[in-house]
Amino acid sequence: MLSSLNNPPAHEIVYRQIRDKILFGDLTPGQAVTIQGLVAECGVSMTPVREAIRRLTAEGALEFQGNRRVCVPRMTEARFAELTFARDMIEPKLAEMAAEKATVQDIDALRGIDDALNAAIDLGDVKGYMRENHRFHFYLYALADSNILLPITETLWLRFGPLYRIISGKYGTESLIDRHDEAIHALRAGNAALCAEAIRADIAQGFAIVRENFGWT
Repeated sequence: MLSSLNNPPAHEIVYRQIRDKILFGDLTPGQAVTIQGLVAECGVSMTPVREAIRRLTAEGALEFQGNRRVCVPRMTEARFAELTFARDMIEPKLAEMAAEKATVQDIDALRGIDDALNAAIDLGDVKGYMRENHRFHFYLYALADSNILLPITETLWLRFGPLYRIISGKYGTESLIDRHDEAIHALRAGNAALCAEAIRADIAQGFAIVRENFGWT
């Protein structure tokens, strides 16, 4: 088991590489890429790339086009409404569950991640901000130890990543605000409900920026 974790198979490595390109906005909605191009970029054979694409398509992060091309699906207002509903229901619950299990070491780790996030904001590093923001949320959510809600949340973030990259790139890091300090204070106080509300408010701010940009209600 340990060996498989330290030496994941080629298809898993390729899956993570392509997933990160989607998650952190290297692939934008509607941008088509060829399977052969991904093979060349990842430096592997066709088989692991096809397996990675199969998984990402099943998760809704990619969709097939003609001519052996795939692309990140374009976001619609209706799809956005469903995704925001799902995130609003699930992520505060994960935060609440996590708060009940977080140790002092966990909280200190989250503080360190948030410090790195703030440094990225100060530097105007949009991609660095996105990576640290993802790391903060999923470090927290992993503490919930949920085999059901966590994978769902990972899939939801895959759907949002390209959209947030566009918005962050357009407005720059000065507009990127969060409620992480509130969540950390709630964790230190052992207040699970307050932690859940901080995360709900945090993701709601991101939703509001997207709605404003696209003119969605």
